[in-house]
Amino acid sequence: MERYREIEKSIIKKYRKEIWSKFIKAIKDYELIQENDSIMVCISGGKDSFLLAKCIQELVRHGQIPFTAHYVVMDPGYNKLNRQYIEDNAKILNIPIEIFNTDIFEVANKLNPENPCYMCARMRRGHLYNKAKELGCNKIALGHHFDDVIETTLMSMLYGAEIKTMLPKIHSDNFEGVDLIRPLYLVKEESIIAWRNYNELKFLNCACQFTARTSTEESLSKRQEMKELIKYLKTKNKDIDHNIFKSLDNINLNCVLGYHKDKKRYSFLDDYNKNK
Repeated sequence: MERYREIEKSIIKKYRKEIWSKFIKAIKDYELIQENDSIMVCISGGKDSFLLAKCIQELVRHGQIPFTAHYVVMDPGYNKLNRQYIEDNAKILNIPIEIFNTDIFEVANKLNPENPCYMCARMRRGHLYNKAKELGCNKIALGHHFDDVIETTLMSMLYGAEIKTMLPKIHSDNFEGVDLIRPLYLVKEESIIAWRNYNELKFLNCACQFTARTSTEESLSKRQEMKELIKYLKTKNKDIDHNIFKSLDNINLNCVLGYHKDKKRYSFLDDYNKNK
């Protein structure tokens, strides 16, 4: 059996409970894919996006909902070695990628040479939406997973002073008719790592030129800080990650000071005297 078929089999068989079933559950529970959708699957070169591509491939071939998928790699300015690394992994996994070039790294570095990450992220999103429109796609699929969701939630609380999270799907504000979806929303990162290691695959972590030229380590990032915090809290309560996630679907508005929606602010005082 060819290697890519063994890799595909591991998703459906060995990691059925941890990956495939949760992938399908997110698709159904959050209504991520509808009949005749045209989905642009974004591949960054990392483990998450490559796994997403394989899951989408399997769903196209054997799922009950007819839809099409385009597997797209945006090159923001990778060096030759990193670009070749992505191309080689696509061949190993039998994913028919389309690569399009941008100058994101160069522009972001010029605009903010000390910390280009924010500008880089904004520019990436714009280029992806433009490419989706060019391909005639109505949805963009990203490889964010369960851990990204709870880490984002904690980062918003601890550093942004608000409670918000990464939703399983969102409408684009600037590109009408294009939605962003996250089919790995319920899949834990530890399961993705286990799948990667089981198949002896090696993916890019970060091919950013900024990271390459500085001594900044991932351990210093806020997201890694959240990972360490959750890891510690799980030593006290093994269900802590699940509880954080579930709390986002179980908000009691009778017991919050305030919230805002559609640019309008609400306070618990608005209805306080009505309930006497």
